[in-house]
Amino acid sequence: MPILTRHLVKAILGPFLFSLSALTGLLFLNAVAQRMEDLAGKGLTADVIVDFLILSLPHTVALTLPMAVLVAVLHAFTEMTAANEITAMKAGGIPPRRILTPLLIVGTLAGALMLYFNDQVLPEANHRLKNLLLDINRKSPTFTLREQVMNRIQSQESGEVVYLRAATIDNATSTLGDVWIIPASNMLRRRVTYADSAYMQMNADRTDLFLTLYDGVVYETDYDRPGAFQAVDFAKQIVPFRGVGNAMERNLSAAQRGDREMTIGMLGAQVDSARVQGEEHRARSLERTQETVRLALGRPVADSASAETLISAARPQPGPPREIMVRDQVTYRALQAANTQAQQVASTVQRVHRYEVEIHKKYTLAFACIVFVLLGVPLAIRFPRGGLGMVIAASSVIFAIYWVGLISGEDLADRGVAPPVVTMWTPNVIFTILGLWFAKNMGKETATMRGGGWDDLLYSLRSAAGRLFGRRQAPSGGEASA
Repeated sequence: MPILTRHLVKAILGPFLFSLSALTGLLFLNAVAQRMEDLAGKGLTADVIVDFLILSLPHTVALTLPMAVLVAVLHAFTEMTAANEITAMKAGGIPPRRILTPLLIVGTLAGALMLYFNDQVLPEANHRLKNLLLDINRKSPTFTLREQVMNRIQSQESGEVVYLRAATIDNATSTLGDVWIIPASNMLRRRVTYADSAYMQMNADRTDLFLTLYDGVVYETDYDRPGAFQAVDFAKQIVPFRGVGNAMERNLSAAQRGDREMTIGMLGAQVDSARVQGEEHRARSLERTQETVRLALGRPVADSASAETLISAARPQPGPPREIMVRDQVTYRALQAANTQAQQVASTVQRVHRYEVEIHKKYTLAFACIVFVLLGVPLAIRFPRGGLGMVIAASSVIFAIYWVGLISGEDLADRGVAPPVVTMWTPNVIFTILGLWFAKNMGKETATMRGGGWDDLLYSLRSAAGRLFGRRQAPSGGEASA
């Protein structure tokens, strides 16, 4: 590796790792905070929580890696330009475009890594995370009881329902006072249990509850024997509640994969399948329409079964002659069928667009690594005096515009306003054009002896506006002088 290439890679490596860690940490904490309500009160074990955190990380990295590339390039070259390293390279005969070449190669490698990550790692992580959340939602909450309330307890194994009321509950010692237990399953034989106190304990797997009752009585009536009643006192009794606790079954392949849980190959297969279904709907609609027209004109229908189906759909009504009435009814039924087929065709087209959007999104986010290198290097060289504030502001504005364009393109493609290939690649095309324009003028950076980065930027904008309006006003000025 040449010395210049090694120096440039080393200059952006540190800022890249720092910005990737910082951005990923911030967005990751925000994503986890939004999911906390799904985890609260579930009594999850440590391994489940660790799996949730690990599976939530790839989605965040997919967003922050292109951002980290842009921040690293802007910061590294702003520092290098402010330290006159770029000027020294020019004095040594190194053209500015020679500086950009090795970084474009690094950006290409980062884009290839990003494409593999988006195609293989991210879909699988999203799929496993969705299954994990489904398992957590199916999991019964941690067994908790409230005082002075009829707590409903249902066994997940037998489906039996029992109501439990306790006057006092001490969660620290798992003791209850003034306990009533009323089963709701067998209405013909009522059995009510009262205890002065009780001790609550879960088994090792936290699936079953064992309630040890002290100093109580069991009241029981039997509706088959009117007037029969018995009361049995006890000093200690253990009442088990099976399948009411904390068990969670892990099913890694339970849920069907969504569009964001598929690789490019899976998405392509879905696109082909949706297109085939769309062609089938179109062909069926055309065939039904042709049969209806032939029947309405009194001509023979190719398939007699289709004719019988169309005629049987028309119900006789008083009024016009039967022949006219049947044809009108058949036309009406054909119109309904055509509308149904049109809706099915539109649904398949929407599915095609949704899957194509995900395919292009994987490529566009990977290509963004190259675009941000192409845009960041000349931008940092041209406006070097802004410091860290300008790096943060510029990267935030650029990525905000890019992300808004990507989301808007996805929405437009899903609604069928424009093809996905156009809407999803438009932000990359725009920023690539800007990057090429900045790269063409890399040798025209502003002076760094006076003013700051913001002053240089405002000065450049005023100069560009002056040249633009000056050119527009030149013809009118010439005519006035003539």
